[in-house]
Amino acid sequence: MTDAGAQTLYYDDGRIQLDHEALTLRRYHFPSGTSKVIPLRKIRSYSADPLGTFTHRFRVWGSSDFRRWLPLDTSRPFRSTLVTLDVEGVRFKPACTPADPDEFVRVLDRLLAAR
Repeated sequence: MTDAGAQTLYYDDGRIQLDHEALTLRRYHFPSGTSKVIPLRKIRSYSADPLGTFTHRFRVWGSSDFRRWLPLDTSRPFRSTLVTLDVEGVRFKPACTPADPDEFVRVLDRLLAAR
């Protein structure tokens, strides 16, 4: 979502928040359910891939492959896209399934290009 007057880029679907400072993945940590805040400057790159039957679709929290970690999202079986982040200094790559993947990727691309 864009605020044209202030030229601010922002995305928030209730589980994922993205702004000019950071990406926040709500209900990330197990078992506490606390958020993970990732400063934009630490995101090296990302990949957006179709969410298939065997690529985390039915994993509502955690990891199926020990390469990625996904926050709690009971709507994941109904999502279409898995976004995996390459973040400096982390063992498991944070991943998420945005409600509006096209808008999320558009905002993320613009924010990463502007830093």
